[in-house]
Amino acid sequence: MEIANKIVSAVKAGILELYGTEVSESMIQLQETRPEFEGQLTVVVFPFLKISRKKPEDTAQDLGTFLKTQIPEVIQDFNVIKGFLNLTIQPSQWIDLLLDIQQQEHFGFVPVTEDSPLVMIEYSSPNTNKPLHLGHVRNNLLGWALANVMQANGNKVVKTNIVNDRGIHICKSMLAWQYYGNGETPESSGKKGDHLIGDYYVAFDQHYREQVKELVEKGMDEETAKQEAPLIKEAHDMLVKWEQNDPEVRSLWKRMNDWVYAGFDETYKALGVGFDKIYYESETYLEGREKVEEGLEKGLFYRREDGSVWADLTPEGLDEKLLLRSDGTSVYMTQDIGTAKLRFQDFPIDKMIYVVGNEQNYHFQVLSILLDKLGFKWGKDLVHFSYGMVELPNGKMKSREGTVVDADDLIATMIADARQMSADKVNKLENITDEEAQEIARVVGLGALKYFILKVDARKNMLFNPEESIDFNGNTGPFIQYTYARIRSILRKAAEQGIEIPEKLSSDITLSNKEISLIQHLQGFALAVRQAGQDYNPSCIANYCYELVKEYNQFYHDFSILREEDNNKKLLRIVLSAAVSQVIKDGMGLLGIEMPERM
Repeated sequence: MEIANKIVSAVKAGILELYGTEVSESMIQLQETRPEFEGQLTVVVFPFLKISRKKPEDTAQDLGTFLKTQIPEVIQDFNVIKGFLNLTIQPSQWIDLLLDIQQQEHFGFVPVTEDSPLVMIEYSSPNTNKPLHLGHVRNNLLGWALANVMQANGNKVVKTNIVNDRGIHICKSMLAWQYYGNGETPESSGKKGDHLIGDYYVAFDQHYREQVKELVEKGMDEETAKQEAPLIKEAHDMLVKWEQNDPEVRSLWKRMNDWVYAGFDETYKALGVGFDKIYYESETYLEGREKVEEGLEKGLFYRREDGSVWADLTPEGLDEKLLLRSDGTSVYMTQDIGTAKLRFQDFPIDKMIYVVGNEQNYHFQVLSILLDKLGFKWGKDLVHFSYGMVELPNGKMKSREGTVVDADDLIATMIADARQMSADKVNKLENITDEEAQEIARVVGLGALKYFILKVDARKNMLFNPEESIDFNGNTGPFIQYTYARIRSILRKAAEQGIEIPEKLSSDITLSNKEISLIQHLQGFALAVRQAGQDYNPSCIANYCYELVKEYNQFYHDFSILREEDNNKKLLRIVLSAAVSQVIKDGMGLLGIEMPERM
């Protein structure tokens, strides 16, 4: 950033001195020089033509001469192509910039201070009636990456989860377990708790369909049959008992939920994600009801004749929204209001980000208005980090039919595939134990999964292709990990040869265009981090890392590092390699991706 700042300040001073007019920094357009022209940075002079009243070429010539005279320590030379002033930067500037990047612990990150704003990010939001699936994987990876990105941009971050642990869907699993479970537990079956409960959710649906079919065959119309089937009526009865705090129902509910939480925790751990605070719908829905009734008293909402409570949002260009049913029970919106109330009590939130699929866009539009009406200072500015559907090549995921793409299966498959794909590479490593090979497979398999999902703009629907994701070539996690491991190997060999990474470098080294380009790419990391934070878009970081790695691989192919005979050049290339490995590790770390030291 230092080089750019010096040039922008000098251009500002030049316009004032040459043409007697002060310009704002926003008028000064500085960009990387196009590859076909000589130079590294280009000033676009067209915005200054009204001030100079000269041709573009003449204005650029004036400005170039001024800059070369004014900041000779920065500008080595210049050339003019129409309205573009191409600047060649002094090699010493690039060397100083490289050392600055390499010596910072986390280049491009903004430190978090006591006064930093607090951002709360909600992600995951599972139901306790089934295990996590591929859609949850995308949600968790996006939430975790976004939390890291916001922190790297100087925010305090609280990672939070809301667990949907109440409702008819939970009662379905409970009832099916009572009828068909024969006392089965995770311990007795060897199944993860969330998988066990998911099986009973599927079992409920199968038996319920059979009941509906029987009723239809006896002459009942399908809609009535769906409401009159004994299983669904019992599930509704169980929900009423739950609401009434029936000790037997509550005890079973707690026992089965605990099985699910233990299962979820295993999956979260395998994915490398976690939370600072978990909220439960069973604890927040009553708070939401209270808040809605408070809004009713204040005239913010109204009650219909059947006793239901509504918000009229037609003045805001939306429709009317149900907040409490006629029997007083809550809807999802009520729960979200209650959760917001508890969170606001627990934390001094400055910004709230909800990581939820794009099918909920309208819900969050409404929630924002309601929270604002109810007096939450961050309500109006809440961010719905909306993301698209994720599919596999063989079609969409469905849950009730039991054909869900299970998160645990996906993780295990990715690790097994990585083990197979990397067998040749890993086996070539000396003194590698089976345990180390398995750990490399875990890091590579999860890296492939995470990178493939996070490199896509979250707003888009995506097709997750496991085979493509684990390729060691192209825009994949393993390609980036392999380059990182290669650099670490170079640095280990340098250390074995007694070469330490120097704190200073000779300032009179002739840098190649490729070395300068690589330093420029490194400098761009700070911009990528800032952009990812401003746009809530972790894919900026993923794609930056890929471009940096491509650039480094070209450099590695074209230049000797440890075999370079000129010692000053050798040291420069070692420092350059160290800085690239550090930035790759930090960038991929923001995405929650581990980097293997060997591969």
